[in-house]
Amino acid sequence: MSYGEYAGNLRGLIHLLKYDGVLPARSPLGEMLAETLEELLSGHANERPLLVAVPLHRRKRGQRGFNQAELITQSAAEVLADQVEVATDVLLRRRDTVSQVGLSRDERIANMRDAFRVPRPRLVKGRLVVVVDDVMTTGTTLSECARVLKQAGAERVLAATVARAFQGELSLAADHAEEVEEAATAVASS
Repeated sequence: MSYGEYAGNLRGLIHLLKYDGVLPARSPLGEMLAETLEELLSGHANERPLLVAVPLHRRKRGQRGFNQAELITQSAAEVLADQVEVATDVLLRRRDTVSQVGLSRDERIANMRDAFRVPRPRLVKGRLVVVVDDVMTTGTTLSECARVLKQAGAERVLAATVARAFQGELSLAADHAEEVEEAATAVASS
């Protein structure tokens, strides 16, 4: 499930965090993710899900200085308080992959195959796990993360992102356009 379409102000807000290092953008993006998680998890009231951000390879994290998916996940968890648990180092990127931008679906699948591992399966065994990322395009990265987590013993794996990229005419309704514009304006003026 995604909060909104990867376009306009939402795309700009994600870029501020991801590429420009504007760390205050993490808070509104975390609030958007928290809203998405509340909706996604509405049927799982008796379970305390484990939130796992899609990891960056250590080289990419070193270049960027942070993992944007991790920052957004932590901000969402602050909003949701005791309803969720955040886990870092549960899912690791074992090899550096090339950027998925511009790759075909088949190339994306090959690029992600065996890119992740779960070093301590006992942490996910029998749990509801939600894999979190900033943007979903084809879902290849999230699917590979889910496959590895299920293989490690996760009971159920769901996925949540702040934005979803669409090609062609398929698009999400603009339900959150005003909220995103306000958040983008607030971050830009801070």
